[in-house]
Amino acid sequence: MMNSKANSAKSEASRFGLLLLISLYCIMPFIWLLLAAFDPNAGLFLEVPEAFSLANFLRVFREEDGFLWLMNSLIVCGGATLLVMVLAGFGGYALSRTRAWWKRPFLYAIILIRVIPPTALIVPLYKVMLTFNLAIAGFLRPLLPPEYFRSTMRIVGFIDGYLGLILLLATMHLPLALWIMKTFFDSVSPEYEEAAIMDGATFGQRLRRVLLPLAMPGLAASGLFAFIAAWGDFLFPLTFISSPELKMLPLGIYSAFLRDSQIDYGLLAAIAVVYTAPAIIAFAFARRFLVQTFGGGLKG
Repeated sequence: MMNSKANSAKSEASRFGLLLLISLYCIMPFIWLLLAAFDPNAGLFLEVPEAFSLANFLRVFREEDGFLWLMNSLIVCGGATLLVMVLAGFGGYALSRTRAWWKRPFLYAIILIRVIPPTALIVPLYKVMLTFNLAIAGFLRPLLPPEYFRSTMRIVGFIDGYLGLILLLATMHLPLALWIMKTFFDSVSPEYEEAAIMDGATFGQRLRRVLLPLAMPGLAASGLFAFIAAWGDFLFPLTFISSPELKMLPLGIYSAFLRDSQIDYGLLAAIAVVYTAPAIIAFAFARRFLVQTFGGGLKG
């Protein structure tokens, strides 16, 4: 009996030891990132700074366009996430409640967007976006004074504009959100809506007082996935953004890396910390809804 307990304790200790080693291996780059970000003399190798300083972060926002990069990233990724949540909410509800024969083929067809590598879509997407961009430019040019044309195109343009990148990122991440919301609404009993209909509630009242509160966990989960995926995207901003005024944080890191012959590890680490923080904050806020969504949705 004692030998069995001893063997069980050794086995458990070995498992915990292995997990600890794997965890340390995975977390080591993040430890280096934090130490380098607060080290004015950061280098390639991991070392504890002689004195912790905010100098690297001040350089990001004073010497670089860090605030502009951050705002552009928040506008584009936030807009794409909001669009995904709205479309996925209505689309997921419709797909869950309909019994049409085309529902399952449609769901499998849209998920193919996630299977195709984004690099394979760059050329056809660029041609489509360029066509829409030329159409919008042709429509706006006679209506706007020349001095306002370029600034307006930075907002509504499909190439080198906020709108085009928002729509593109939303399109790429909408299929997964539709699947999440459809699965979530499958777990929500129609009896809630039937009870509201019996009370004489209109569709708007049912949407505001019944469906939206019930759908919040699923919306938060799908929005979190869409935001993190859009936030981490590098290829589409690199391809469809060229103006310095629209540069986002991934492009800021890339340009800072290529700028000098000697790599400034402290500056790069500080930009990377700023880049990582919003995704961590978003996950912290949505974690409870994420657990509820993939833990079985609503019961009863």
